[in-house]
Amino acid sequence: MGDQLVVEGMKVDSPKHEGEVVEVRGDDGAPPYVVRWSDGHEGLTYPGPDAHVVPKKG
Repeated sequence: MGDQLVVEGMKVDSPKHEGEVVEVRGDDGAPPYVVRWSDGHEGLTYPGPDAHVVPKKG
């Protein structure tokens, strides 16, 4: 774990959301993911087409 999930805003004025993937519940690394968002809350997430995973460095 430790990868980052980034959800880009779908509109020009929409902010992007970032969080840490803390658990993968799908097969072979697939969604859904449990994500700890930058505001501190955690939730089960099925990322849409506006999201991408940034692998943990190191």
